[in-house]
Amino acid sequence: MAVVRVPAAKVALSTSSTYPESTAAAFEIAARLGYDGVELMVSTDALSQEVEAVRRLSDHYGVPVLALHAPCLLVTQRVWGTEPWGKLIRSKDAAEAFGATTVVVHPPFRWQRDYAKAFVEGVARMEEETEVVFAVENMYPWKAAGREAEVYAPDWDPSRADYEHVTLDLSHTAVSGSDAVEMLSALGDRLAHLHLADGSGSNRDEHLVPGRGGQPCAQVLELLARRGFTGTVVLEVSTRRAANRADREADLAEALAFARLNLAAAADPA
Repeated sequence: MAVVRVPAAKVALSTSSTYPESTAAAFEIAARLGYDGVELMVSTDALSQEVEAVRRLSDHYGVPVLALHAPCLLVTQRVWGTEPWGKLIRSKDAAEAFGATTVVVHPPFRWQRDYAKAFVEGVARMEEETEVVFAVENMYPWKAAGREAEVYAPDWDPSRADYEHVTLDLSHTAVSGSDAVEMLSALGDRLAHLHLADGSGSNRDEHLVPGRGGQPCAQVLELLARRGFTGTVVLEVSTRRAANRADREADLAEALAFARLNLAAAADPA
């Protein structure tokens, strides 16, 4: 009988995956479908910004907050203030309050010049002061009308910078045209966190249910299983086009099943 290796990694649901439903809906759906926890996207949803309100939701549904996504998107530039280091400090404090292990953060925008210059060293210093991991996420060049613009600094690809911890997002590798398996290999033990989603390779950040695009989602999960990955696998998929709650839950159930099925590998023979 073949022996299968299943790593200790937990499978979580990003609260962004239930948009346009609320943060509260994400906890309810995660509990109903059997996710191990959630990644809290600190967003324009006022509830997501209130630590005590989120803790009450977590306790009510029995769903832990395993990670937190800092408010560093264009649409969240004014959430938790406008000073970028202040946002990271609040994210760290919230993660500690939840007992979460990871804060996901994007590299700075190029127009955030002072922040960008100090970002690599600043993140490293912050990690020295807490057990919370700051996992910098791979992004992508922005493309329009056949032209490409570099909007992140020092780089959209965190494998090119000296970060101790990185988040690999498979929808973003689709947009950037990156080889996700090569990036996984280049990151090595620096890979701390996975955003599992799919993409077709278009200019849009699609966040498809894994298996519906062209990314090697199953292969990445198997490779993580082989290395005994202990980080968190987060389903960060878009369900905004779902016609109703039932369709949304069906997509998120399919995504969870995909993750659990493929986050396994045959054990090496003795």
